Amino acid sequence: ERGELLSPLSSLAVSIPHPHPTTHRPVAIVHRAGSLLSPAAGLAICAGNVLTSMRLTDVILRAFRAQAASQGCMNNFTFGNEHFGYYETIAGGCGAGPGWHGTSGVQCHMTNTRITDVEVLERRFPVAVCSFSLRRGSGGAGEWRGGDGVVREVEILADGVTATLLTERRVLRPFGMRGGRAGAAGRNTLSRAASGDVLGLGGKNRVRCGKGDVIKIETPGGGGWGALLPGVVDEEDTAGVWADAASSTDASRSTGERRAQAGGALPSRLRGTPSVALSMPGGEGVEF
Repeated sequence: ERGELLSPLSSLAVSIPHPHPTTHRPVAIVHRAGSLLSPAAGLAICAGNVLTSMRLTDVILRAFRAQAASQGCMNNFTFGNEHFGYYETIAGGCGAGPGWHGTSGVQCHMTNTRITDVEVLERRFPVAVCSFSLRRGSGGAGEWRGGDGVVREVEILADGVTATLLTERRVLRPFGMRGGRAGAAGRNTLSRAASGDVLGLGGKNRVRCGKGDVIKIETPGGGGWGALLPGVVDEEDTAGVWADAASSTDASRSTGERRAQAGGALPSRLRGTPSVALSMPGGEGVEF
């Protein structure tokens, strides 16, 4: 419910003194029984705060035509074994809006966590952070650019470590608005030290890691707002390099076709199947 309440207030184009009587009136939240937001009792559910709330906020902001899509998830990354466990959420790009560029390398909409300092992480766990930087050009182009995502590479320094990824926007790109371009989709890969293979992990996966394996997480960029002026070239617009092949703007394509094309966009040594953000009972992916 946090996303449902935040979005309408964030969408208002005027400044309201706080506290104000109108901001404290009850808001009725109506869900269709059995839907994604009101699942039947007994079903296994997870990631309501870290994934569903983020996507829901983008949907509401889009309905109010207030802001392009942000990264759409918190990029959950965990690793551990029977002796230790570690969990972090990773930043991405925020969507642009009417009069502002999206912010790069931050958590958007919903979060209450800070990422662990590299020095602390490496001292306490058998890992090395190989890189942690902005993913330049991943924000969508436009009169107002979307924020860039980040790149985080973590090397595992012990055998028998299990890593888990729970992420979104690995196929469907964060949408732009009013002519702005979509941000880049995210990407998760695993480089095997023993074989040299680079494996595509999709959006959600659990893998057994060996010593020297490197997990690379590239988080999504935010969508752009407004079309570029005629004759203006945005030299940083590389958002489509990874995600163009996975775009689902053509509703006639099946989920399988989108997955196949997304995989085809990877270098020949990459393997794996990206995840689709939301699939209906008929198997067709839904873009939102």
